[in-house]
Formats: sequence, structure tokens, C-alpha cells
Amino acid sequence: MKDSRLYPSSSISGSSGRFPRTTGGLPPKQGLYDPRFEHDACGVGFVANIDGARSHEIVEQGLTILQNLDHRGARGSESNTGDGAGILFQIPHRFFQEYWAEQGIQLPAPGAYGVGMIFLPTDPEERQLCERHFEEIVREEGQEVIGWRTVPTDEATLGETAKAGAPFMRQVFIGRNLDTPVDDFLSFERTLYVIRKRAEHALRYADGCPGDAFYAASLSCRTIVYKGMLLPEQMTAYYPDLLDPRVESALALVHSRFSTNTFPSWERAHPYRYLIHNGEINTLRGNINWMYARQSTFKSKLFGDDLAKVLPVVSPDGSDSAMFDESLEFFHLTGRSLPHVLMMMIPEPWSKHATMSDEKRAFYEYHSALMEPWDGPASIAATDGTMIGAVLDRNGLRPSRYYVTKDGLVIMASEVGVLDIAPERVLYKGRLEPGRMLLVDTEQGRIVDDEELKRNMARAHPYRQWLDDHLVTLDDLPEPVRAPEFDRDTVRLRQKAFGYTSETLNVLLGPMAKNAIEPIGAMGNDAPLAVFSD
Repeated sequence: MKDSRLYPSSSISGSSGRFPRTTGGLPPKQGLYDPRFEHDACGVGFVANIDGARSHEIVEQGLTILQNLDHRGARGSESNTGDGAGILFQIPHRFFQEYWAEQGIQLPAPGAYGVGMIFLPTDPEERQLCERHFEEIVREEGQEVIGWRTVPTDEATLGETAKAGAPFMRQVFIGRNLDTPVDDFLSFERTLYVIRKRAEHALRYADGCPGDAFYAASLSCRTIVYKGMLLPEQMTAYYPDLLDPRVESALALVHSRFSTNTFPSWERAHPYRYLIHNGEINTLRGNINWMYARQSTFKSKLFGDDLAKVLPVVSPDGSDSAMFDESLEFFHLTGRSLPHVLMMMIPEPWSKHATMSDEKRAFYEYHSALMEPWDGPASIAATDGTMIGAVLDRNGLRPSRYYVTKDGLVIMASEVGVLDIAPERVLYKGRLEPGRMLLVDTEQGRIVDDEELKRNMARAHPYRQWLDDHLVTLDDLPEPVRAPEFDRDTVRLRQKAFGYTSETLNVLLGPMAKNAIEPIGAMGNDAPLAVFSD
């Protein structure tokens, strides 16, 4: 039977009298504060072994990069409370296998189980309810809960603000249904995604549930995330797991958060499930509105009837980074590769590019009909657990530097000097260029060149032919029927009702009607500075 305290139209016992809040203790929209304006300006970095060789050294190097990005993060009035820090790496199978062997349980082979890093309420009763309902969802989706592991944590170095918002950390292990093909990890990944989204809808966003009732920092058969409202230097003290030599990975993605004009929280620390982000998405409100609008047209052979269970794709209380991550995750799990999705969401400038090949232009033009750009000054690094890469916004307004060593390491970060690399070890170094992508494929054991990557992506399907056959231009439309005429007062009334302003009429519509071109304008304050004023 579903407990009324955790399901829609319910009220959580003991939650009455709490200050209204969104996730992680953040206040709702009120006064001059609006969660829509949550943005980041942070330190990002990753390290990867090109050949996919796993080692604890990669995790250590990731943590070293993180500590060297400390100046990129921020802290509150308490010197020991940070805006957020975290690391994403491949699931350390040997570490977990030996842990469960000590409990008398044999863990399945890598890829045959998923691990969730779950933030839960500190109240034992609420926590048990969350776990019980989560297990019910897992069973309904035909999978098996192997068990729960309490993550060892140590709050000794944390400030009082960080302690006040700290969740109870638990890892859940989910065994794959034997009907799922062993070599089809994405199929199992989709199932874990459905489980997580259902749990979020039931335990996180349902009426009456506290915002911190449930948060999955990660739930995957490939990767795991350790993060929190921490300083980089506190990561290993708070999470002793990270010091265990059995925690091995071929890649590590790290982030030091500076929540520019926002509230920090445990959930909004990076990495998210796929990415880390330095910058902000200026077009976010339009992106989110379009995501909600197009959901009614979503179809997927891979998800089938499960598609309805994951909607809405974008959570209502996420930051710009979280919403980008959720969209990237969804489009990846519907069958696109990680670089394909990044090219969709952060396209190069293509419409006026004189030297771009027609096949690449066709790729971008085709996808522009499906997805508008997520635009803004942003450096984004992401991984699916096998590929890891980074992309810079089209204007190149965020720094990203990388080194490639002769012994097969790729190091990318917001700046140089994040790892001590002897000059003789360096094969070559460079910087991310606007609109360009750096991609490491640990399965193929190589760095995929931006030109090769995009050429292969553009040739994967006949995009130009699809455009020629199906794109409808204005010239293809029939002659318009003459619009009904209204008197002046009626027109003014309708303009007011639909939000037209004098600026809209004079600056936008007037020039468009007169010149048949898109108007160009700029915002600014042309008043003289006080020192120059009479």
C-alpha cells in the first residue's frame, strides 16, 4: 500500500511549519529572488586515460585538479562552507565487489548492475519510507534491488551551513533483469532512467513531499557521482571512499562551483549525471518552454510506452546546468551518441559560414528544426562513461585548455597548471576553440579530431535530402487569404491584450514590414557617466 506521506495529495508527517522551500532548502520565488536566475561561474576539469586503462591514480589526479581549481569556487561567510565540489568517475567494480562479498553477496558482472548515489532525508522514518517506495518502483520495472549501502561520511571539516543542509547518503545497487541483453548497456541505462524519473515524480515533486525527500546524484550502470556543498579540499575528508586504492577509473570529471547570484545547495553541486558546466545558458527560459511544448510530440521506439513515465524531462526546480544535463541525458538515451547531442544543443555558427561544407551545414540546418540552440557563455565537459569530451560556446567566452601526454593522458580544465606535468611528457597542448569539440573515445583508444567527428556525424544520414524533401519554406506556402480589417480602436485593444508595446511596433514590426529584414538592436544605457555630466 502506498504511504500517503510520500505520494501525491499527501502531507509529510512532521513537515508542517517548515519554511516553504524548493529543493535542498532553497527558497521559492519571493520578493526580489527568482530561481530562474540561478547561474554558475565555476572551475571545470577532467582527466582521462586514452586507452581506457583504469587506475586509482586517475581518481587521485582528478581530485588534484579539483583542489587546484579551489580559487574558481566560492565559500560563504564561513570559511569552511563551500558552494559545491564533486567528482564523477566510472563505477569502481572491484571496490564494490569486495564490499558486497564481505556481506555474503556476490555482485553481478560490470554492466549487469546499476549504482545510485542517493541523497535522502536525515529523519530515519522518512528515509525508510523513501527507500521502501523506491524499491517498489524498482520491482514494478522488473529489476531487483541487491541492497543498500550507507556511504561513509565525516562532517568534521564542514561548516554549520553545509551541515544544516547535508542529506543522508546511501547507495542503492540494482541488478539487471536477465531478459536485458548483456551487451546492450544502454537498454539497462534507460530502465534505470525510468526508475529514477518515476522516483523523482513520486518522492520529490509530489504534492506534500519535502523538496529534499529524494535526490539521485547518479543512477547508472556506468558512472557514479560523489558531490556536495563542499570545498575541494573537503572532498576526501567527507568521502573516505575516494581514498581507497580499489576505487579505480579510466576517467574523472571534476567541478568547483561558484554560484554567482544563487543559493548553493548539496544537489546543485556538480558534476551532474553527464556533465560539468562553467558559465550560463542565457536562452534558458526559451529552451525550457520549448522542451515542455514539444513533449506532446515525443515518440521513441527505444522507450516505447515507458516514455510517458519520464515526462516532464526537465525538472521544475533545476539550475540552468541541471536542465541542460537532463535534456542531454534524455536525447542520448533516445539513441543519439554523446557528441551528436552536444552538436544539436550547442551548434557552431553555420547559417553564414562561408567555408563550411554543405553536408555539415545540412546537419545543423536539419537539427535547427528539431532543437533551438542552448546559447550563452559556456564551457561544458561531459561523459557517458566511455566517451569524454568538452565543447565551447560559439563565442568562446569561457576558457578551456588541454594537454595530451606521451603516455596517454588527456587533461582539460578551465586553465593550465591544474596538474604538474613535466614538459618532456607533453605531446601537445591547446585550447578549445569556439564551437569546436574535444572528444576522447576510451573504447577506441584515441582522440577523435573535431573535423573527423563532425564529418562522420554529418554523413551518418542524408540530411540534405531530408531537407529538400520535407522542409517547407515561406515561398512554398499558398497566397495568404486577406486578413479581416479592424478599425483602429479594435486593433489597439487586441494589441494590448496580447502584450504588444510601442517598442514592439516601432522597433521590431515596423522595420520588418517596411524593409523585409530582421531588425537589429542593442540594449544599453546611453546616459553620460556622472563624471561627464553637467
